[in-house]
Amino acid sequence: MKVVLFCGGLGMRIRADNQSAPKPMTPIGDRPILWHIMRWYAHHGHKEFILCLGHGASAVKDYFLNYRETASNDFVLTEGGDEIELLSTDISEWKITFVDTGLNTAIGERLRRVRPYLDGDEVFLANYGDGVSDAPMNELIASLPDDHVGSLLAVPPQDSFHVVGFDAAGGMTGVEAVADMDMWINGGFFVLRQSIFDYLEPGDDLVMDACIKAAADGRFTANKYRGFWACMDTLKERAYLEELHAKGSAPWEVWRNPAPKADG
Repeated sequence: MKVVLFCGGLGMRIRADNQSAPKPMTPIGDRPILWHIMRWYAHHGHKEFILCLGHGASAVKDYFLNYRETASNDFVLTEGGDEIELLSTDISEWKITFVDTGLNTAIGERLRRVRPYLDGDEVFLANYGDGVSDAPMNELIASLPDDHVGSLLAVPPQDSFHVVGFDAAGGMTGVEAVADMDMWINGGFFVLRQSIFDYLEPGDDLVMDACIKAAADGRFTANKYRGFWACMDTLKERAYLEELHAKGSAPWEVWRNPAPKADG
C-alpha cells in the first residue's frame, strides 16, 4: 500500500538559524525522523513511498541519492574496503517517488498534486513527516468503514500546559493538566480512499477542509489511541525522542525487536 508523506515543512520552532533542511530531515540518532517514519511503515509491509517535497527538497533527495546502508546495518568488510557484504538492509525493497509540490502549498493541495502517482489505488496511507507512534497500522487500515473516505489517529494532547477553569462570575475554579482532560488532537497516520479527493478543492487543507467536510457527511473516522505517539515540533520534543532512541527504548522502533521465528 502506498504511503504519502508530507515533507515540505519549514520547522521554524526546531531549526537552528543556519539550518536549511526541512523538519523531516532533523535527526534522531544517525537517521532523520523521516527515515524512522518510513522504516516503521516498511515494517508493517508498506514500502512504496511518495514524498511531497517543498522547502529543502534537495536535502531530502540528496540524502537518499547518497544513502549509506552501512550507517545502520551490520556488515563485513574485506579486500581492504573494496568489498562490503551487508548483513542486513534498510531500504533495498523500498520504492520512493520524489515530487516537488511547492514551497507554501497547503497539505491538501500537496496531496492533490501527487494523486497521479497513486496509480488509482483505492486505499492509500498518508502522514506528516514529524511524528512517530507504535499504533497498529494494519488494524487501522482494516477498521476503516466501507462507506468512509478516510480516518486519522486521534491522540491525547502531549503539551505540559495547565488549563485554568472559571465560573460564571469569573472566579477561578481549578487547574487541570491538558493531558488529563478528555481532549483529543489530530495525530496524523491517515488511512484514505480515493474518494477523499471529492472533498478536496484546489488549495485546500487536508484536515481543516476535506476531513471536516467528510466528517459532516458522516464519512470520516477518528480512531482514539492512548498508546505511544509523539511529534517533533520543538527542541524539547526532539531531546525526548533522542533520549528514547539512545536508551534503546523507542516504542516506534518496532523493527529492532522482530517476532521470533516459529520452530519448524
